[in-house]
Parts: sequence; structure tokens; C-alpha cells
Amino acid sequence: MREHKLEDALRLNSASGAEILGFRPLYRQVKENFVRRLVDGSWSPGMALPSEGQLASEIGVSQGTVRKALDELAAENLLVRRQGRGTFVAEHDEQRILFQFFKLVRDDGITHFPDSTVVHVEIAGASDAEYAALELKADDQVIRIRRLRSLGGAPLILETISLPERVFPGLADGPVPNNLYSLFARRYGVTIANAREKLKAVVLTTEQADVLQVAAGSPALEIDRVALSLDGSPVERRLSLCLTEEVHYQSDLR
Repeated sequence: MREHKLEDALRLNSASGAEILGFRPLYRQVKENFVRRLVDGSWSPGMALPSEGQLASEIGVSQGTVRKALDELAAENLLVRRQGRGTFVAEHDEQRILFQFFKLVRDDGITHFPDSTVVHVEIAGASDAEYAALELKADDQVIRIRRLRSLGGAPLILETISLPERVFPGLADGPVPNNLYSLFARRYGVTIANAREKLKAVVLTTEQADVLQVAAGSPALEIDRVALSLDGSPVERRLSLCLTEEVHYQSDLR
């Protein structure tokens, strides 16, 4: 099958020895081709990819170019290299979310995926903040999920998750799983590639404190996250109020 064949303009720059398409490295064009396969569902979560040699032959580039493109996608946690088994499309399992997206760690260094209890789910008009964060159209509605997350039975996070209803139709009609990102990929073909976060120290209102079972006016860490899909579209806004007496926010800088 040749439906993912790159443009005939793929070529070697013999003068410099550098592989280019236009003025960009060829491996970046190959990487973009692979990302399109992830976006359109040709490569689905958990799927084993063809060998580097097969991909190189299909596209019409060198195996080294394919390897460099796959290495970048693996570094971005979109693919997983398994020694002796090959390359697979990454899945949003709990271990990946702990590594890539969940940054609260117990002060003793032990990481756990928190449990969740849904407080409320609704479909409603978007707030100004939701319109801006999710780049919504004027008539778009949002699915708004409010849930309490706990570690070891102790309340830790009060979350408000806002999703474009047109992207996730029907999500509000059924049970909301603990691992939402896996649901996004499995049911809707939406893979969360990365996210941007803003952190701020706040004090809890009486209503927020009641849900978290602490005193009104208690301090909390507010994490305002916008999650982006593979094509760069914002598909989730998650506002989290976090108690930090026994946990801390940890971000590994590379």
C-alpha cells in the first residue's frame, strides 16, 4: 500500500550530503508523515509498527532517515521502543500518565496513580476562560466534569475538566473512567501529545474546602492545564486544586 508515499519532491541534496525536502531536513518530513498516521488512526495505540526497513522502502528514503524520525517520536513519548520486539504506538496507560502528565509526588518519593470520584457532569455553554483555552467557536458547548481525586483514600485534588462537546460527543452520557486519556484515544481517536500548565498558589473557598475535607481558606496549588492533541489542537482544559501537605509538584527538566 502506497497511500502514505511522500511527495515526489523527496530527494538527496548531493552537494551537501544532507537529505532535505525544500529547506527542511528530510527526517522531519518523514516524522510529519508518521504523525499523520497517528492522527488519522492508521497507527492506533498499542499497534506494532512495520520494521524500519519496510517503512524506508515504502516511503522511498533511507533506513537511517526513518530511524531518526522514529527516535524523535519515541523521545516525545508517542512511540515505544521495545528491545527485541520492535516499535509500538504508545498507549495512555497509568504508567505513562504518571511519567508524562501527573506531576504530584508524595514527599517520600513514591508515585501512585490517584483514584477518582465523579462529583458532577454537565453539558453547558463555555465560560470565557474555556473559550480562550480551548479555542472554541461561538456556538460550541463544553462537557464539564468535576471530580475528586484521592491517594490512599485521602482527598488530594479537586478537578474541573472542560472538553469540547463536538470533539467528544456522547462522553457525558456514560461512566467517566479514571484514565480519561486512554478513553480519548480508544473511543475518539484523540491522542494527547503534550500539555502546557500554569501554576498558582490559592486559598480554597468554603465550597471547595468542603469537597476536599479541609478548612475554608486552606492553601492549595492551582494547576491550570491545557492538553493538546497530535495536531496541536487544544482538546482539554483541566483546572486542578491540589492539597500539598504531603505531596509536591515535581518536573524533570532536560
